[in-house]
Order: sequence, then C-alpha cells, then structure tokens
Amino acid sequence: MADSPSTPLLGEEKEKEGGGKDRLGLKTESNTEREEAAETLGHKDKGDGSKSKNSSLSDLSLARFITTELNRGYFLEHNEAKYTERRERVYTCLRIPKELEKLMIFGFFLCLDTFLYVFTLLPLRVILALLRVFTVPCCGLRGSRLLQPAQVCDVLKGFIMVLCYSMMSYVDYSMMYHLIRGQSVIKLYIIYNMLEVADRLFSSFGQDILDALYWTATEPKERKRAHIGVIPHFLMAVLYVFLHAILIMVQATTLNVAFNSHNKSLLTIMMSNNFVEIKGSVFKKFEKNNLFQMSNSDIKERFTNYILLLIVCLRNMEQFSWNPDHLWVLFPDVVMVITSEVAVDVVKHAFITKFNDISADVYGEYRASLAFDLVSSRQKNAYTDYSDSVSRRMGFIPLPLALLLIRVVTSSVKIQGSLSFMCVLLFYLGMITLKVLNSIVLLGTSCTFVKAAKMEEKLFDPPPSAVSSRANSRANRTKHCQMAPQQEPTATKTSEPEASDVCQTTHSTENANCALPKSDSDTFLTTPDEEDDEKIINSDTGLDGEELKPRTPKKDLLEIDRFTICGNRID
Repeated sequence: MADSPSTPLLGEEKEKEGGGKDRLGLKTESNTEREEAAETLGHKDKGDGSKSKNSSLSDLSLARFITTELNRGYFLEHNEAKYTERRERVYTCLRIPKELEKLMIFGFFLCLDTFLYVFTLLPLRVILALLRVFTVPCCGLRGSRLLQPAQVCDVLKGFIMVLCYSMMSYVDYSMMYHLIRGQSVIKLYIIYNMLEVADRLFSSFGQDILDALYWTATEPKERKRAHIGVIPHFLMAVLYVFLHAILIMVQATTLNVAFNSHNKSLLTIMMSNNFVEIKGSVFKKFEKNNLFQMSNSDIKERFTNYILLLIVCLRNMEQFSWNPDHLWVLFPDVVMVITSEVAVDVVKHAFITKFNDISADVYGEYRASLAFDLVSSRQKNAYTDYSDSVSRRMGFIPLPLALLLIRVVTSSVKIQGSLSFMCVLLFYLGMITLKVLNSIVLLGTSCTFVKAAKMEEKLFDPPPSAVSSRANSRANRTKHCQMAPQQEPTATKTSEPEASDVCQTTHSTENANCALPKSDSDTFLTTPDEEDDEKIINSDTGLDGEELKPRTPKKDLLEIDRFTICGNRID
C-alpha cells in the first residue's frame, strides 16, 4: 500500500528524464543543423581539425563564385507560354511595316481617285447637268424631273469651285511668302503646329457643311421645311472652302520657307514634330476602331503632304525658270520629309499594336472596309458619291486642296499660243486616262478584298436609316429601362402572385424596350467595346450582366467615319 503512491512519482521522474532527453535530442539536432549550415557557408572547420584554415577560406574564393555563375543553368520550357507570346509579338512588329504599307498604298490610290475626280469627271458632269437644264424645258418634258439629286450636287460643287477660284485670285502668294519668311524660326514652328490643328478642325466641320448643303438642295419638297434655305447653306459652303484653301496655302508657304532656309533648321524642327506624334499616341489605349481612325488619318495626312510637296516644288521651279538642275537640289529635302513620315507611321503603329495586343491581320480588315465603300458606291441603291464617302471616312476633302493646286498651277504656268492650249488639252486627256485606269484597277482590287472578307451579302442590304447619336441612344435606353420599374408599386398592392407575374412582364418589357437596334450589316470588322454602356445600364436598372449580354451591340467599322468619337478619342 505504501508503494502505490510512489508509482506516479516514478512516472513523473521518467517523464522528466524523457523530456530532458527530448530536449537534449532537439539541441543535438539543432546543433547538427547549425554545423551543416556552417559547413556549407564555410564558417566552421570540417572534420576533427585535420583540414587547415586555408582550405575553409578557399571555399569562399572568387573563383568558386565565378565557377558557380558560369555553370548555373535554367530551363525556358518551364514558362513556354510566356516566351511563345513574346516571340509572336516580335513577329507581329516585323509584319506591321508590310501590312501598314499595303493599307497606305491602297488608301493613297483611293484619295488619288477622289482627287482626280475633281479635275476630270466633275467638270464633264457639270456640263452635262447644265445642258440638261437648258434642253429639258425646250423639249417640253414637264413631267420629268429637271435634275437628278447627284446632278444637283455636281452643279453645286462646280459653282463652289468657280466662286472660290475667283476669290483666290485676289490672294497674293508672293506677299504671303515674304510675310512668313520674315518671322522667327520658333514662331514659324508654332504657326505650323497651329495650322495642322486648324486643318483637322476645318475638315471635321467642313464635310458637315457640304453634306447639309447637298441634303438641303435635294430634300423632297413634300416634307415640312426644317432648314434655313439653300442659299445660306451655299454661302456657308463657299466661305468654308475659301478659308480652308487659304489655310492650306499658308501651310504650303511655311513648308516652302523651310525648304528655302539656308541652315535648314526650320525644316529639321518641322520634321522632328512628327516624332512628337509618337509620344502622344503610343502610350494610350487603342481598340480596333480607334486604330482604324488613326490609319485613315495617316492616309489622309500622307496624301496631303505629297500635294504640299508638289506645290512647293512648282513654286521653286517657277522661281528658277524651270531649271531641271534645281529639282535635284530639292530632291534630298523631299526625300527627308517622306522618309520621316513613313518612319513615324511604322514606329507608331508597331508599338500601338504591341501594347494593345492587336494582330497585324487587322490591317487587312481595314482594307476590306475601305474597299467595301468603293464597291457599294457603284451599286444602284448607293446613297452617296464615292468622293463624299472618302471624305467622311478619312477626313480628306478634295475641294480646298484641288482649288489651291489650280491656283498655284495657273499662276506658275503661263499659257500662250495654240501650242500651249494643245498641251493643256493633251494633259487633260492624260489625267482622264489616269483616272479611268486607276478607277478600274481599284474597283477590281476592291472586289477581291470584299470577296476575301466574305462581305458580298452586305452589298445588297438597304441603305442604313437615320440613327441618333450614341449619347441620345444611351439616354433613351436608360429612360425606357426606368419606366417599367416605376409601375411595380401599383401592381404589388393587389396580391403576391400577381406581383410576381407583373415582375416577369416588366422584365420582358424591359428586354423589349431596352433592346438596342441592331445594324443590318454583318458582324465582321467589329470590336466589342461597350463595357461602359453595360455598367451604366446595370447601375440604372439593377439588371444582371447576363440578361443584358445578348443586347450589347458591336460597333461596325463600316459605321465609323473619320470623326466618330470612339473611346472618348478623336484622332
């Protein structure tokens, strides 16, 4: 009995001894780990002291570190997806110059076709329209329409060109040249930048003025009058074309002063301005629609620069009595301007596509979209002339530029004698031949692009109806979506089953009222960039994104013109 109480004490002593051994074991294990770490780092001598201190210090030598760095390896296949993506980005950047220049060349010939139309076919169409005006009343055809809408537009264009040319004859180019040449280099640089901005603003508002004039003159008379009249619109159009032509003349004169400066400092500064464009464009978010606008803007800018260079060369050749040797003096400066423009476009588009993960194949879609405009303008149900379509798409309005070129050519080239008139006639016939050949080649190429893009069915679609602006459509959607929830409290007063039925009907009416009008065009060349609209509608209506997902529209590139706001940006 006396031994029984001692048994727990013995057990406690054994547990203490076991715990002590465990603690000793932990200490020994920790000591061994420290010894091993010290051995790896070289802080403790190895073995029982047989190795000397010099051998331990040799482990910390520079040679061992360099040997380890030289023999260290890694495996790229452990992150195969990352490196494959980087390689594809490099290939995309290498493909950008080729694909971009294909688009630029195609767009250049489109602008050339529109530009030649003003000099070749437009005068002939105006003459035919005027002959119809005088012959139809004489033949007694009262029931027939005097002029077709297209002929009315051609006559208005002809009158605008004639009036603006008579007004341009009072502008002295030589006085403008010497006035600009007397300014300082920095002031001229600022003036040139201001002229570029003003040119974009004039182009954006000018095409609206011309379209308003054409529609006012050809609007059916049965409708209620909702305009100020044809004559005020015509005067606004004349004023716009004249002011835009003066602006381009000042721009060409500034470029001419830069060419004729002795140290070429102004020309260098003006060319460096192109590289500033990279800074303002590359580091911004771009979607396919934004890039399409920028590409159209670059096409228009490049073609306009070529015409400005032609005007500068004509003025300089006139000053040197058309000496062919002086043309070789201007040649290096012309090459420098063109090369800098091409280099800036390539670098800008290459990095924009890189930063925004846009494939180089998108430029083929852009070509197909421009080709579709050309092919659709040749259809029987066409609702616009091709020159006006290019003006809306690229912002290239040929009337002011053509007016300036006519003014410069008539002041630089003196026509005297019958031989000179024969030369002018032959030159005009050559321009008509060039226009016809260019149109035939462009039409065939455009048909190839349209077939490759599988857009033939869209050619037979009816013309698009009048569509409100994006802000108005958004306001209408939110307004209709808020009308149905306001009727729910009146329905909940009756009974719960009826309330549930009303909720279902209101959701169905919301789906019907909030449904967006889908365009008749195909979903090709689209970019789903309507996330902001979904967020606004969700916050106003409380509907889930899954219910609104089928109604989100896709912006078609064929519906985007040069000045459409796309992503809160106008290029």
